[in-house]
Amino acid sequence: MRRTSIVSISALFLSGLLAGMWLGATGSSAQNNNAPSRVGFVDIQRVLARSAAGMAAREQLEKEKAVMQKQVDGQRVELEKMKDELEKKGQLLSADARREKQDLLERKVRDARRLVDDLQNTLQKKEEAMLGKVLQDVSGLVQKVGKDKGYTIVLERQRSSILYASADADLTDDVIRAFDDETKKGKK
Repeated sequence: MRRTSIVSISALFLSGLLAGMWLGATGSSAQNNNAPSRVGFVDIQRVLARSAAGMAAREQLEKEKAVMQKQVDGQRVELEKMKDELEKKGQLLSADARREKQDLLERKVRDARRLVDDLQNTLQKKEEAMLGKVLQDVSGLVQKVGKDKGYTIVLERQRSSILYASADADLTDDVIRAFDDETKKGKK
């Protein structure tokens, strides 16, 4: 019986100690701020889609993608011509000549596939670099906007899996405005 009372007294003491530490920690921060904690969020995808810098980055990528697509289309036309020629004139060629043309066509197809893979990798790297720069610039602005508006924590909407948040907690439009303003200042 004595052992049970010592364990229960120890447990009570420990829980009281932890409660006191928690209250002391929250009490001191509440005394310093005299305001409740505020949590906000930013939808980074919307910032990228609607900010001037995000749209400019996307336009630049689309232009580069169009140039790459022309290059791929040129290769495709060349391959189709070679294939048609082999189909039409293949019967007239000797077996060795037909095999040479077929080997050449297969090499060109492999080269075209490699080109497509290389162009896709290049485009992906450019997209990551451009959007990475935009995200780096936005990161500092999120901190500034959150601090200016009195938020304790600002989360990213999609990565944080926010299921519900009040529209008042959405700082996305504020971040877009701040980002556009900073972008305009940088161009001057």
